[in-house]
This record gives sequence, C-alpha cells and structure tokens, in this order.
Amino acid sequence: MTETQPQPAALLGTQVAEVDGAGDLVFDAAIVGSLLGLEPGAFMEELKKGMVHQVHEQGTGVDHGRRRVTFCYRARQSVLVLDAQGHALHVA
Repeated sequence: MTETQPQPAALLGTQVAEVDGAGDLVFDAAIVGSLLGLEPGAFMEELKKGMVHQVHEQGTGVDHGRRRVTFCYRARQSVLVLDAQGHALHVA
C-alpha cells in the first residue's frame, strides 16, 4: 500500500491516460494504483488476478468526447472523468 495517496484535486489537468491507435485508454498504473492505495506493481498484479475492476462510460451529447472510468479494488473506488486526450477533468 502507498503511504501517501495523491489528492484528487492535484490531478486535475494531469494526463492520467493515453489514447492508443485504436482509441482505447491506456492508464498510468502509478496514478490509478495510488488512487486505490496500491503501488504500481501491486496494482498490475491485482489487475491480472481480476481483483481490480473498471467501468468505462463514453459521453454523448454535451459530454461528447469525455469519458468516465470507475476503478474498484476491494472496498475502494476512484472515478475519473477525462477529456478526449486523457486529461483529468474530475477525480473522486
């Protein structure tokens, strides 16, 4: 577990994911893991084990181009709203 977790407000405007050639989001394990209280290596291990889950929602209408991704690990949850380039607009 990480000793200090980033404050969600500090991530606003930060690129937390890249968009690959297929248009899929590729997240920074250090950032997402820390939001869930995990070191990057532990985050990747838990992800491989199926212990980290995510729900991806694509914005429509006035939210077109935005994406909301919710990561869940045990009793922890982090919600990221991203712009089309993967920058954090909202973190909770």
